[in-house]
Amino acid sequence: MTVWDRPEPPARPVPLDRERIVAAAVALADEGGLEAVSLRKVAARLEAGPMRLYGYISTKQELFDLMVDEVHAEILPEEQPADWREALRVLAHRTRRTTLRHAWLADLLGGRPSLGPNGLAVTEAWLAALNGLADIDTVLRAVETVGAYCIGALRREIADLRAERATGLSERDWQRASGPHVTSMLATGRFPALSRAVHDGTDVDPETSFATGLEWVLDAVAAKLTRPPA
Repeated sequence: MTVWDRPEPPARPVPLDRERIVAAAVALADEGGLEAVSLRKVAARLEAGPMRLYGYISTKQELFDLMVDEVHAEILPEEQPADWREALRVLAHRTRRTTLRHAWLADLLGGRPSLGPNGLAVTEAWLAALNGLADIDTVLRAVETVGAYCIGALRREIADLRAERATGLSERDWQRASGPHVTSMLATGRFPALSRAVHDGTDVDPETSFATGLEWVLDAVAAKLTRPPA
């Protein structure tokens, strides 16, 4: 029986329910990452005994599952665009914005699918965007491909933000600090492709980088959708 199917115990002197427990856990994770979340710390925030929480949640993994499902509600658009490409674009960008608000989500995306109501609704929205445009296997591979791009790009962006917080150096500060070393290495002539990228490439912000890569992935999906059957 999943955590969503298991009934909650009756209320006691300090009122608890899964909604309050999950809200407290999400707040802790937003403040300090997943390492800041434990049943003991959640109970302390709610001013309840740790054992009380086991009546609602059996394991820390169940708590994480509930947290992921809670923030998945932020990904769902109020209305889904009729155009498949715009629908996937909206879902991808909403996933990015949700992950930037809850950086810990990047650590939990890409594993087993979320089986809560919000997680299932998000999966439905991804699949519904392509429903009827190709056979179901093509639709599944297309959604997996776009999802894999989003997860990889978001984990890289979140890793950069964490490095900035850990070192106190912005991306530009880090580039300036490491500039002399990079310059000396490129001067050896051993890295011609990298040298061209450093000297001639355009530096763009994370949002532009994400949007550009997403459009290229959607171009690849479009090519598969329009390809005639063999």
